[in-house]
Amino acid sequence: MNCCITDLRNKEVICAKNGCRLGCVSDVEIDTCSGCLVSIIIWGKNRCFGLMGRDEDIRICWKDIEVIGEDTIIVCADISGQRSNPQARIRRNIFENLFKY
Repeated sequence: MNCCITDLRNKEVICAKNGCRLGCVSDVEIDTCSGCLVSIIIWGKNRCFGLMGRDEDIRICWKDIEVIGEDTIIVCADISGQRSNPQARIRRNIFENLFKY
């Protein structure tokens, strides 16, 4: 079965390891030499209505995709390292300390 890139966009991505919802496919990465899909990208969630930026994007390699369904993509990837953003943690602490007193 063939699938267009536009069909992948906005499909919900679920992690098979822990069952958490990672978000929706926002973009894809393609190898221009071979024309193969390399990875899907899920944009990071907005912080404070987008005023404080957003979390780091999640990049999931093509080999980590288990199943592409009609509405959902199941992946088996370790994304814990991609979610940690030390700069975001520092900004959050500064923001929390501002309103502490």
